[in-house]
Amino acid sequence: MHRSGRKAIWLAAGAALLAGIAIGLWLGLRPAGAPAATESLIIATNTDYLGACPVVAARDQGYFSAHQLQVRLQPHSSGKQALGAVLSNQADIATVADIPIAFAALSGTPVQVVGTIFRTSQDHGVVARRDHGIRRAADLKGKLIGVTLTTSGHFALEVFLNRLRLDSDDVQLRNYAPDRLLAALEAGEVDAVSAWDPFLSLIEQRLGAQALRFSGKEIYESIYNMVAPTAYLRQHPQTAIRLLRALAQGERYCREHPAEASAFLKQLTPEGRAAMLAAWPSHHFGLELDQSLLLVLEDQSRWAIKQGLSSARGVPNFLDYIYLDAMKAVDPAEVTVIY
Repeated sequence: MHRSGRKAIWLAAGAALLAGIAIGLWLGLRPAGAPAATESLIIATNTDYLGACPVVAARDQGYFSAHQLQVRLQPHSSGKQALGAVLSNQADIATVADIPIAFAALSGTPVQVVGTIFRTSQDHGVVARRDHGIRRAADLKGKLIGVTLTTSGHFALEVFLNRLRLDSDDVQLRNYAPDRLLAALEAGEVDAVSAWDPFLSLIEQRLGAQALRFSGKEIYESIYNMVAPTAYLRQHPQTAIRLLRALAQGERYCREHPAEASAFLKQLTPEGRAAMLAAWPSHHFGLELDQSLLLVLEDQSRWAIKQGLSSARGVPNFLDYIYLDAMKAVDPAEVTVIY
């Protein structure tokens, strides 16, 4: 073959190669083995809450970065607020307890749980004022109780009252944002408040000897989850997987290094920090999707419908609100949801 012919073949091959590369780039493909591009992610979370430890640890220990995620934490005082930020497109993913998920499902809001990262039965309860005539739990009857309606604090209070053979008609509820409960109790606007830590611990500290706390232990278990819009998860399946892998490292760090991990809780007094570290083994940091979450969400939905807090007529199918793919890819043994 003449040199000019071979040259023409090489030029044609080169042109074809360049065209293939250009098409690949146009389609958003990358060469095999190339690292994933870093993706920015906003997580709405309560950075004053112990359950956010895996998220904060994943950021501070570089686990998010190691999985090509550039994460910004957006602080909120409740999971209800955090989920609201996601639904108003101010954040991508939220950390929420179970109750906001139940209400989202009752209203047909298309969100899904990516994974549970924390469980505890230690952080909810009621703090009452002794000088308002409250010496035991039964004394709450007829009292004014501050609470953030349609949150886990509201549900835990209802369960607690039921254990006392009381219901919401036996007390008067007043609705406050979580960070307004202390002021309301100090000002005497209410006789007691129902909430979760760190708010309860701070209220106890401020009231001193006048504070009487009734624990929610064995009454309500808070299940803390990562939640995102269904549309976002469909568009970013690999992001969800990378997120969970980073959080798996974060929750392991929280389990194994409590003193270092709890440093992000800036509002704790030395006494409060000591008490929290003593109770640390009773908290469960672990990545999972467990069938018990669905059972709890069903119970909470029935409660919300019965109390007239939702216009829904029936309990949703909560399988529609669970995103299984990411957890099945990261740790299938921790997926016990029946589907």
